[in-house]
Amino acid sequence: MNTDTRGSHERPREAARVLALDEDGRVLLMRGHDPANPTRSWWCAVGGGLQPGETPQAAAVRELAEEAGYAVLPHELMGPLWERTAVFDFQEQPYVQHEVFFLAQVTAATPRVAPHWSAFEQEILDGTAWFFPAEVDRLETEVFPRGLGALVASALPWDGTTRDLGVGE
Repeated sequence: MNTDTRGSHERPREAARVLALDEDGRVLLMRGHDPANPTRSWWCAVGGGLQPGETPQAAAVRELAEEAGYAVLPHELMGPLWERTAVFDFQEQPYVQHEVFFLAQVTAATPRVAPHWSAFEQEILDGTAWFFPAEVDRLETEVFPRGLGALVASALPWDGTTRDLGVGE
């Protein structure tokens, strides 16, 4: 059942996100903003849209390297841990984005590559930072998905089940 009442002009999108956890249990988040509304900014897990023919797992590996510089192999990802449908406005356009979340445990020994942000990412992304899960839910800036800190805290040990987080912003 479609619970969104905005109409039929949404842009559908498939995306993959990665919870990159370091050896201290911190999660890597990206900060971004909407160029159409530069006073609105947020934090979210590394990730982005799937390219044509790309699997969510392959997109997660690619996005982690491109956006954060961590080179992991597909079999090193856990998940998908969660799925959700995000309904949001960006650049004055409504989107409905199906997201799949994976987990990657990274350490100082994890191979690194130079992050490569596209021109568009350079325009909307402001940087990355590591947070302990309890810090995430105390951030004053919006965090997506809501309750991400508690979700991260409950991610390990993973029981092999993909959890549906439903529809949200």
